[in-house]
Amino acid sequence: MQKIRVWLMDKFSPFRMILMSFMILILAGAFLLSLPAASASRQSVPFLNALFTSASAACVTGLVVYDTAMQWSLFGRAVILVLIQIGGLGVVTAMIGLMIMSGRRISLMHRITLQDAVSAHQIGGILNFTIFFLKGTLLIECLGTILLFPFFAREYGSLKGLGYALFHSLSAFNNAGFDLMGVKAPFSSLTGYAAHTGINLIICSLIILGGAGFMTWRDLIASKFRISNLRLQSKLILFSTVFLVSLPFCFFYFHEFSAYPRNERILLSLFQSVTPRTAGFNTFDYSRMSEAGLLLTILLMLVGGAPGSTAGGMKLTTAAVIVLAAVSSLKGKKDACVFRRRIREEDIVSAFTLCFLYLTLLLAGSAVLSVLEGLPLIRTMFECASALGTVGLTTGITPGLCPLSKIILIFFMYFGRVGGLTMTYAVINSERTQPRRYPAEKLTIG
Repeated sequence: MQKIRVWLMDKFSPFRMILMSFMILILAGAFLLSLPAASASRQSVPFLNALFTSASAACVTGLVVYDTAMQWSLFGRAVILVLIQIGGLGVVTAMIGLMIMSGRRISLMHRITLQDAVSAHQIGGILNFTIFFLKGTLLIECLGTILLFPFFAREYGSLKGLGYALFHSLSAFNNAGFDLMGVKAPFSSLTGYAAHTGINLIICSLIILGGAGFMTWRDLIASKFRISNLRLQSKLILFSTVFLVSLPFCFFYFHEFSAYPRNERILLSLFQSVTPRTAGFNTFDYSRMSEAGLLLTILLMLVGGAPGSTAGGMKLTTAAVIVLAAVSSLKGKKDACVFRRRIREEDIVSAFTLCFLYLTLLLAGSAVLSVLEGLPLIRTMFECASALGTVGLTTGITPGLCPLSKIILIFFMYFGRVGGLTMTYAVINSERTQPRRYPAEKLTIG
């Protein structure tokens, strides 16, 4: 028995367990969504389309081949909502959360896997953090539901309004981007509320709260909201968030939406600056956006949110480390430093490795989709970036994609949710140490 346990621990490392858990969740969701009961017409959908929808929900993306409100029955929507909730928390986190509530003993292997799943720095206190994570999620989602309820109840009635408020609160906080606004117009997302101040601000707040990650919020609470007392990671996340909302806001306000009335112009600019942080909702039709606006959105989608959050993408810390390392190199400095702290060399290498993986997949996938679909490269690049960053924004090409293009996007969504480095370590080798170190030789760069 001991030998079997050691063999399982060797073959199923924490990284592989994370990969397997999401794969099982996606396949289970695809099976349920392919049932006739999941469709409003009571006719089963092709398995590939069910798999695409399940992957999009479990990976909290939001790309869809069917309009959620029009295609899926109440059962189908419930399946999607459960996939969003489990996918947002993380399958491992959700499972261990249930084990904690049932009073079961949490083994060391479970704790190690949970540490990797939530991107925690240390294994100590991981269960207390998980409880904080689960309670915080429940609290914020309930608060979002309460705040959204009056607006939807006024339009759809109390019972349906409550369902809409709950669905969109969970979808926004988990950065999923699924919506039920197809009852107004198919694939319209929140474009009908472009000038609605209340819904815009609530959805944006939920997106930012989910995308910042609970490690950041716990650090803020522990430091009594004093920025100077925060850990370096929390400082980088908060300052990067402010920067990556403010800069796009200025671009959208002064260029993209300059023809709109002032109030609507502010809301459009704010929402389109926040939502690429892997949320997927939109209050503007991206098929009408300029190429400069699409390119800026692609960059924002690739960056994503914070580590250990409901957001995807390369992560804010990755982008911040790359920029800081590049600036330090240009200045002729050996170390990359910020907030009186030095960034470790291994973190810099990991950041550049992850960026390389994302850019390679983005360029290769965009080229293949462009050839397969006969579409402009900027459109296919937008779609691939949306899948890789688990965002869910689209220029409208998703429903008409061929089977091979859908399979590529399914892989991209899966890759973006489990994490590039997690997949690399799980697939290549669980051991990261090199057996030998060769002599160095100087190269001419540039």
